[in-house]
Amino acid sequence: MQEHAFVGRQPILNRQQQIIGYELLFRLNKESVSADFTSDMQAGTNVLVNTLSNMGTDWLVGSKLAFINVAESMLESNFLELLQPNRVVLEVVESTQPTPELLERLKELRTQGFGIALDDFVLTPQTVPFMEHANYIKLDIQQLGMPQIPGLSKELRRYPALQVAEKVETKDEFKQCLDIGFDCFQGYYFAHPETLSAKVINPGYANILNLLNMLRNNAEIRDIENALKRDVALSFKLLRYINSAGFGLSCEIQSFRHAVTILGYQKLYRWLTLLLVTAGAETGTPPALLKTAVTRGRLVELLGGHFLDGQERDNLFIVGMFSLLDVLLDMPMDQILETLILPENVCDALLHRSGIYGPFLELTEACEDPEMIEVPRLCEQLQISPEMLNKAHVQSLTWVEELGV
Repeated sequence: MQEHAFVGRQPILNRQQQIIGYELLFRLNKESVSADFTSDMQAGTNVLVNTLSNMGTDWLVGSKLAFINVAESMLESNFLELLQPNRVVLEVVESTQPTPELLERLKELRTQGFGIALDDFVLTPQTVPFMEHANYIKLDIQQLGMPQIPGLSKELRRYPALQVAEKVETKDEFKQCLDIGFDCFQGYYFAHPETLSAKVINPGYANILNLLNMLRNNAEIRDIENALKRDVALSFKLLRYINSAGFGLSCEIQSFRHAVTILGYQKLYRWLTLLLVTAGAETGTPPALLKTAVTRGRLVELLGGHFLDGQERDNLFIVGMFSLLDVLLDMPMDQILETLILPENVCDALLHRSGIYGPFLELTEACEDPEMIEVPRLCEQLQISPEMLNKAHVQSLTWVEELGV
């Protein structure tokens, strides 16, 4: 039987904090193997080939780049024929030696259209030959230490490759790397709550929170319609989402009243949660944070959808979407939940990762961890196979692109 790996992801952002690509992370089922499989390169290569073959071309998402860690044996394999060169960046790992044969192969791969990244790169006289073939240089800021970074970045600027700061875990580290002049950033610094200071909710969010509560209380359609009319931009965005390819309706929704007739309150509630999360675009929230929240919503829903249906599927979506509300609203989660009327199971998942929805949120978050340590255990607990997880993962990323978030 062919073995498949669990696929995770980490976004790679540009200086405007927009996602330009994802590093695909792989973890073998029930084995503590590092994400790049360096402990058993051939076994890792075989599993990676099986996994990506099984996924077809679906894992190429929108216009995003896919960064894939490759061992030297993989660079020589026919596996690369499965990939779309103009969308794939091959990450050459730090331990690889720049032999004349390898350098010639990198030159050939670049000619075919592949991007080449040097991962965990350390500049030495031995590694200098790699620089001629690199599109990206990735520097692990935790491993190197921030004091070393400015000098190293300046030295590497003699070469045309874009510089990627890896393991950026705090907003302060992001700002330092931005000031140093890095081109790209990798890490979930934008999704971590730091000092949560807001005492009142931003007016841009308050109107949507009010609408959500009106729907939960089964308010009159007329009253909800009037609340929406007070915010023209909100109404426009709501109709745009509902009429997007990601929604999959067969007719165009012309008005809010029409939307209620077609969707009902429960489905409409789900789409207003999407508005709540994406309202941050007007308040300077990093675009990557909004996209991550929406991706979580869809992935939690797809993972739990095998076991739960109907209204519970909508609740799964809401759990994933709202899991980053503390970061978006700059408030502790328990305070935010005091302002919203939500089912107890949803609150349990958001506060404690417990209840019927909690484990699906936990698994979704585990897929964002570069080591993916908890993924095999949680999948086993939820009876989710690598193929099920990978399919759901790719579908959620594609869906977010279709929505145009």
